[in-house]
Amino acid sequence: MIIRDILNLKGSTIFSVAPDGRVADAVAIMVQNDIGSLVVMASGRMVGMLTFREVLKGLHARHGNLGDLPVAEVMVKDPLTCKADDTSEILRELMTGHHVRYVPVQEDGKLLGVISFHDIAKAAIKEASFENRLLKRYIKNWPEGESAPAPGAEPAKGQG
Repeated sequence: MIIRDILNLKGSTIFSVAPDGRVADAVAIMVQNDIGSLVVMASGRMVGMLTFREVLKGLHARHGNLGDLPVAEVMVKDPLTCKADDTSEILRELMTGHHVRYVPVQEDGKLLGVISFHDIAKAAIKEASFENRLLKRYIKNWPEGESAPAPGAEPAKGQG
């Protein structure tokens, strides 16, 4: 599955915050919308990402008090991004390799949305379910003249 398909399924609503915004206000947006990240936008372009990981780092550095901490002080300034035509497999490897849960999707410099690891997991489940249905349909309609393998049977030597 390609990332564009995942964005079409989930919708492309982008929640954002300004770099000079307060982290405490950003947390409120995240809580109200049940999301774990915000795109940091300035002059109509993405300048960073704020996730709950950065919020926690800010809380820790300030001994549990966000006060007037600006988003710019804790945001990821150069976030990992992907393209709409990338595959979910490629993005899953990037996300696990770089230990990130949220990746902005860009095309020709335009921000299309944000993909979360949860979105990738849902897409994988949907793909596996579809393949399962196809395999079950194929087994149920086994071609005439061929014998279906017994459940749990080992393949014959020289096969598979």
